[in-house]
Amino acid sequence: MISKTLLISLSLLASLTACGGPGNSATVPEAQPAAASSADIGNHIVHFNAQSTDKLPPAIARQYKFVRSKNRAMLIVSVLRESDNMPVLADVTVKTVNMAGQLKNVKMKKIEEPGDIVAIYYIGDTSVANRETLTFNISIKPDGEDTFSEVTFKRQFYSD
Repeated sequence: MISKTLLISLSLLASLTACGGPGNSATVPEAQPAAASSADIGNHIVHFNAQSTDKLPPAIARQYKFVRSKNRAMLIVSVLRESDNMPVLADVTVKTVNMAGQLKNVKMKKIEEPGDIVAIYYIGDTSVANRETLTFNISIKPDGEDTFSEVTFKRQFYSD
């Protein structure tokens, strides 16, 4: 049940994050087209999202040991088999850099939640500054595959 709660919460938070932005004192940047949140890597689909941890419900933050803060970003990645849309285990590593080329540490941890279908996803977090844009370079090797696939996306975070 927690898996459904987490997925619903993250979906709602992603929608809310898209509506958020800088405070009244800042200049609002021009709106950009919505970025992709999934990638086809052959026999698998990778779903990914990043958002500030202050949007997490307190119970979810406690459960996964995240500090709720506008200055922390959370990354969530899941890998589904394309043929039947079932979650699969994978080797997932992330290298994250900001626009200045500074490496941001994001250690991913695997979460498996039992249920009718076992939910499998990978989560990690890192610090962010106001208006900081991070590039997430995700390397994924689903179980049963011989090679890694690369997925890259950018997100800008606001903390004021």
